[in-house]
Amino acid sequence: MRSVSRRALLRGGALGVAAVAAAGCTAEERVPPPAERPDPETVLLRELIAGKERTVALYASAASARLAPFRQRHEAHLAELRRRLPPAAASVSATPASSPTPSPSGGASAGGRTSVRALRDLEGRAAALRTRQVEGASPPLAQLIASIGACEAAHALALSRSL
Repeated sequence: MRSVSRRALLRGGALGVAAVAAAGCTAEERVPPPAERPDPETVLLRELIAGKERTVALYASAASARLAPFRQRHEAHLAELRRRLPPAAASVSATPASSPTPSPSGGASAGGRTSVRALRDLEGRAAALRTRQVEGASPPLAQLIASIGACEAAHALALSRSL
């Protein structure tokens, strides 16, 4: 067996380290840059829009002429929320995977129509949620959210009187 000199061993080790370092550099260059974090207000607007879309759909399924003014106010809220969504964000799918906006849990009556009680409960939960959603929002968005919450609270009260 032939012995290896110390110099040859060091030279071979240095070449190995250089090869590993070079391979590591090229691997780092292929890693995509980290994705930009979405703007928190844009995320909040998307959540609000998704919730309003569900609410409008529930009012439409109630199919009662006396509930039309409630649905129309929600449609106005939805239009204003969409107007505030940045153009680039509006072109991306706006529905988040998990939204804290409340949805009714089985408020449909036989025939698939939403009950007034389910709508009242939805309005009450939504109004309560708005106080937490204004935290950290810009003043103009916080004012809009507070106004929407006040309207939802008024809806909950009006709907409880009609039961």
